[in-house]
Amino acid sequence: MASLSIDASSVQDLVSKNLETIPSRYIRPEIDGEIVATSIDNEVPVIDLSKLILDGNKGGFSNEEMKKLHLACQEWGFFQLVKHGVDEEAMKRMVEDVREFFELPVELKKECSAEIEGYGQAFVLSEEQKLDWGDMLYFFALPDSARNYKVWPAHRPLTFRETVNKYSSEMERMKTILVGLMAKNLGIDQDKFIDYFKDGLQSMRLNYYPPCPDPSKVLGISPHSDATGITILLQLNEVDGLQIRHGGNWVPVKIIPGALLVNIGDVIEILSNGIYKSIEHRVVINKEKERISVATFHEAHKSVLVGPLPELIVDGETEMYRSATSDEFSKLIRSQKLDGKSLLDKLKLKNE
Repeated sequence: MASLSIDASSVQDLVSKNLETIPSRYIRPEIDGEIVATSIDNEVPVIDLSKLILDGNKGGFSNEEMKKLHLACQEWGFFQLVKHGVDEEAMKRMVEDVREFFELPVELKKECSAEIEGYGQAFVLSEEQKLDWGDMLYFFALPDSARNYKVWPAHRPLTFRETVNKYSSEMERMKTILVGLMAKNLGIDQDKFIDYFKDGLQSMRLNYYPPCPDPSKVLGISPHSDATGITILLQLNEVDGLQIRHGGNWVPVKIIPGALLVNIGDVIEILSNGIYKSIEHRVVINKEKERISVATFHEAHKSVLVGPLPELIVDGETEMYRSATSDEFSKLIRSQKLDGKSLLDKLKLKNE
């Protein structure tokens, strides 16, 4: 998401000037000494979607894979999705257009700047705030009525609108499949749960994390959980950098070529009353190579009251979160910087 009110320099532009010293606003002393897990036991689960979609020509439904998905959502909040069936041409064109956008001169990219959407940095609310080592283009993709073409590239890539149309449609289809599977695992009505997210706002964030002369001092994006339903991430090049918090440590996410990375957002944690977890994650930087990705965020429909589902409050369990309208939820999101799970903390009920 672009800066809400404070302008921030393009990191890509800084790096292009053969930067030798990191500006103080990017230096993050709090990351010194943090533990990063390296054990093979600490790897994000891999889910084979082809085993979860009934197809008489390709085999049956796998209860074992459903159990893996359920555990991934409960214990990790993240999973790698393989054999997902997303149109390969749509992914290929998205990769090409995102690369072309970030290769534009900074002056052309800044033409896409705005207050909430557009080109810039995420959640910059004060002049004193530490900045992330990355640039991004954030925009609303669906429904069509939410689009603000003033923040979309006007010059190049020439195919940008067409590319986003196809890719956003594929992501919408994938969202519907995934929330339906999650509903089945939670034991709730699939159609009803799918309807919570039908025609909900879909937004995209194109991320560019340039190399840094001393990557141990910076972060590509600050630790946070996603204030959405689910997020689907396409990693454009094979440069690692995403880390998730698991078991008190930071766990690197290894890139699987062709896979999509899916994570649970705060909205689904609330709706599931904490059965499914939205997990803090961050991006660390490479010294030699840039990292590029596309995150697609899926929100609940604006008419949905975001709160624990009554059918999941059973056997004397209590609600863990208060309910909030989608409008309230959006205002909370826009009013704060990225800061761990602070948004969920504001909605937690103090159950004695």
